[in-house]
Amino acid sequence: MSQEAPEVEVEDEAAPEDDRFDEEFRARRAAALAHVRKWGDPVLKTRARALDRFDDALRAAVDYMRRIMHDAYGVGLAAPQVGTSNRVLVYRVQPESPIVALVNPEIEWMGKETEILEEGCLSLPNVHVDVERPVHVRTRALDEHGEPVVIEASGLEARVIQHEVDHLDGVLMIERCPREQRKEAIRILREQSSDRAA
Repeated sequence: MSQEAPEVEVEDEAAPEDDRFDEEFRARRAAALAHVRKWGDPVLKTRARALDRFDDALRAAVDYMRRIMHDAYGVGLAAPQVGTSNRVLVYRVQPESPIVALVNPEIEWMGKETEILEEGCLSLPNVHVDVERPVHVRTRALDEHGEPVVIEASGLEARVIQHEVDHLDGVLMIERCPREQRKEAIRILREQSSDRAA
């Protein structure tokens, strides 16, 4: 059964404008966001490939994703968002927590309880849509060293994992929202695309 809940941004794309965030923070965030692929880039609609090599190159890629996500003030980031079609994601739901990396994640179980929350995405700037998702999930993956990881997540953590796994499958949040919101989101994204091209 779905229920309305307060807004939660899965990936915040607007830096808070208060005294805690100075010009250096905003400059670092803008530089990080410049590395994030935006709506219209074909890599965002492509199913990412599973990895079987757990080497220094993978660990360097994971570290790069962690830095971009941290500097962009996001809570999750999938490899296609930085232009790499690999099944890798990173996330952190609490600012003081370590950033978790999941390689080849598979959601193996979803609870029946769902909720509708507003999501945002670093790849779809200035767009917020309502997405209904299961509240509880269990995900099986590997870490960047090839060690097995099982995560039983609820609430925001479960939502972030689902949002990022969608990215790995080439699915964007606007494909999971109500039709009217999707139409408005696409209008906003097209305007932004035109502005960037101009």
